[in-house]
Amino acid sequence: MLDKDTVGVTYTFGKNKIDFKAQEAVNKNGELIQLSKKEAMLLKLLIENKNEVVPREKILQTVWGYNVYPTTRTIDNFILNFRKYFEEDSRNPIYFHSVRGVGYKYSE
Repeated sequence: MLDKDTVGVTYTFGKNKIDFKAQEAVNKNGELIQLSKKEAMLLKLLIENKNEVVPREKILQTVWGYNVYPTTRTIDNFILNFRKYFEEDSRNPIYFHSVRGVGYKYSE
């Protein structure tokens, strides 16, 4: 697991760069993407736990808070958006992986 301080304000992977403080990203095509607060929080959580499966429950608690539980499809939709933003081929992801019945994993 990466130390939380390792991720910092910006993070670069592949041709993508994320600025967590500004809630912006520049994707593989050089396009600027405005991230929602939840998108930035979820990205940071996954990156901080690089190469580890983050369970859905931890994502819901960390990003949405203990008392607010969106449908699990909400998380799926965020991951689908990340694949559209950052993956060369969203159908064959390199960075954002679903682990069926458990959660999600970020890897490089």
